[in-house]
Amino acid sequence: MSLDEITQQFELDGSKILKITPYGNGHINDTFVVETDKKRYILQRINTNLFKKPEELIHNHLLITDYIKKNNPKERVLTLVPTKNKKYLSKTELGCFRMFEFVENSVCFNKITPQLFEKSGEIFGKFTAMLDGFDATKLYDVLPNFHNTQMRLEQFEWALKKDVLGRAKDCKNEIDFVLKRKKIAPVFMNLLKTGEIPYRVTHNDTKINNLLIDKDGGGGVVIDLDTIMKGAAGFDFGDSIRFGATTAKEDEKDLNKVHFDLNLFKAYTKGYLKNMGQLLTQKEKDTLAFSAILITYECGMRFLTDHLNGDTYFKIDHPSHNLERARTQFKLASEMEQNFGKMHDIVSRESGYVKG
Repeated sequence: MSLDEITQQFELDGSKILKITPYGNGHINDTFVVETDKKRYILQRINTNLFKKPEELIHNHLLITDYIKKNNPKERVLTLVPTKNKKYLSKTELGCFRMFEFVENSVCFNKITPQLFEKSGEIFGKFTAMLDGFDATKLYDVLPNFHNTQMRLEQFEWALKKDVLGRAKDCKNEIDFVLKRKKIAPVFMNLLKTGEIPYRVTHNDTKINNLLIDKDGGGGVVIDLDTIMKGAAGFDFGDSIRFGATTAKEDEKDLNKVHFDLNLFKAYTKGYLKNMGQLLTQKEKDTLAFSAILITYECGMRFLTDHLNGDTYFKIDHPSHNLERARTQFKLASEMEQNFGKMHDIVSRESGYVKG
């Protein structure tokens, strides 16, 4: 079966398919643009090695987007296209496929500027705000315990104990960094379990390239909804800061180039709290700055765990790649700790924002 034949299984607007071409630079799924004589679409082959139950992705996606369409009908969302038999998946010998409507008049960015980062915070914050009344427990946990930092710590300690390739001796500083901060690992999961902070819909991959920003600068569409689950608002806020409020790439070898950028933190916080400032509980606000430290610590720990395990999860370009990634995250987390008071003050000031 060809891509053309798979495409024709979906309900398309147009009498013929003009072309199908690879699209984007995603690392998980294979993505194509489908162009008919009337409209463009996105065809995507789901990575079923990672997402073993693609029906759960569809379930979560439809619940979220249907809720937004019902309560915010003027907002654009990433819309699934049904198949001709009224389903949303096409399972073939070439893989499991789905289709989306193409989000026209939008642009995707990969590089951060303060203005773009503030816009990113505004859009992700609005996305969470639009789902404020949604029961997040209805969502499948497609990646169970994704931000369970305590479980990530246990996985790290097991990898350290096994030390299958004898690498532990060459990363003692990084190991010590993790172990000295063990007490912070369970904080968010404990807050959720006790109800001190509420479960919300979380995206769990809030990078700027998971946004399609309107070309007129008005708003944008959150994409890559595969990791939508229930969690804490801090999961998304913290991951955005981890990814964006930095002066260097995630795998920068020269740690002298790696710094936490407080101005970028302020820009994102300002954008995020424009829409979430009045919705977050006081406890959520009090833990936003901490969430950046925790998620950065967690990510670095995951890189270090994979390095100790022999690089079985993250793709690498060379044997020390995951160790280099871990070092950048720990450098950022360390500088966040040094700036924690300033970060908390920024959150406090910006959370008082009142929409005009």
